Amino acid sequence: MILEEFIQIDTSVQQSIHASLAWKHGIIPHTIEDDKILLYADTEKWNEEIKEELEILLGKSIEIRPTTQAIIQHALVRFYPKAASQNGKEISQYKEGIKDDFIQQLIDEAYMLGSSDIHIETYEEKCRIRLRVDGKLTEKYILSAREYPALINKIKIKAHLDIAEKRLPQDGRIHVNSRGKSFDMRISILPTLHGEKVVMRLLNRDATSIEIEKLGMTEKQQNDFLTCIKKPHGILLISGPTGSGKTTTLYATLKILNKISTNILTVEDPVEYTLEGINQVQVKEDIGLSFSEALRSFLRQDPDIIMLGEIRDNQTAQMAIRAALTGHLVLSTIHTNSAWGTVSRLNDMGVPAYLLAGTMNMTAAQRLVRMLCPTCKKEAELLPQMLPPGFKPQSMPDVHYVSQGCEHCQYTGYKGRKAVYEIIPIDNELAGIIKHGESRDMDDVLKEKKIERLMDQAFAMMQSGSTSLEEVYSLLMSSY
Repeated sequence: MILEEFIQIDTSVQQSIHASLAWKHGIIPHTIEDDKILLYADTEKWNEEIKEELEILLGKSIEIRPTTQAIIQHALVRFYPKAASQNGKEISQYKEGIKDDFIQQLIDEAYMLGSSDIHIETYEEKCRIRLRVDGKLTEKYILSAREYPALINKIKIKAHLDIAEKRLPQDGRIHVNSRGKSFDMRISILPTLHGEKVVMRLLNRDATSIEIEKLGMTEKQQNDFLTCIKKPHGILLISGPTGSGKTTTLYATLKILNKISTNILTVEDPVEYTLEGINQVQVKEDIGLSFSEALRSFLRQDPDIIMLGEIRDNQTAQMAIRAALTGHLVLSTIHTNSAWGTVSRLNDMGVPAYLLAGTMNMTAAQRLVRMLCPTCKKEAELLPQMLPPGFKPQSMPDVHYVSQGCEHCQYTGYKGRKAVYEIIPIDNELAGIIKHGESRDMDDVLKEKKIERLMDQAFAMMQSGSTSLEEVYSLLMSSY
């Protein structure tokens, strides 16, 4: 009987398939022969897509022996007991030892899901692995505490870090290949109470090749943006929280500006992607190479365009304004809640209002909004009282869409993200408001100028069924 064959499975064969994969696809490993693995599979779930995914993850060709859902379920409960999570998702409970290829399998899974980061966290009795997908962390695996040291050491070796150093933070880089794509991963290791926490950031090189038309700006915003970046001097600022896509926007901008006739210099912390034809500098605070120090040297390098990864302090802000005043185009980011908030932020950093008014070409804000999974989104009634307080759209739809969750979106209800922008070109009137510090209602001023706001775009996405009311609320909370 097939069920009896399952019971005779060798432990090493059982460990060849992670519990999360077994439960997700309804499979049980039977035998392994060199580069081939034989699986029992639930015929109702099995398809060529699953076969391709498993062959990539396992690095072996797959051969299946069809069986029934009932038999598979019985075997899964016996050999792959699930550890309950707060969301009811399946979390794999590993057996003894960490396989040499586990890190590669983890990277492959993260890449396939479109993750930006892998988090490996240790606690008193367990090690938890989470993936950040579409801006949200989801729990994927639980390891025993005794398996954790071997995993961390393997990562340190790959990143050329000191495996004996456990008291201080360490940073490194790993070059990897996954599903035919080659990219780097930035490794950050932080000592915590129960051991070292690891964050592995996937640096997708596609971010450096994205076209400005694909960023998510409306036609008017794109025209305003292109007009501002083609000015020979001045400063352009993009605001938004960490992980909102500011770096991608800056790189898309540099791609347009990168000509044989221009000298472009960037200072970044860290340099995430290398750009052909552009001189990039990595901040090294430990030896005194800060943003402001690099910028001071840039001015002696005959630059046309300067990109600062971020304006963090008074000194850097003053140097950026000075560079813009002396005939250079300066691009940078800044942490504020709104596009117009950059003005008061720079004033707080000690930049005189008259200098800011004379150099600022544009200020912008951006956010990433999660898109509803097209496979499982569900229509629901929309009532006026459900809208954010004070938000009054020009038109009110009768329905909206809500997230449900399915296997296509890893049961999150969302799949992918889209950027929304607020682009404010600084004209004479706005420059006057900045210079004289006029206390006017900027919402009214920007409305008169027909500036498209972040909330307007998010609501339009909700109206079209692309995103949810929940995401609109989330954007509101982060923007005002």
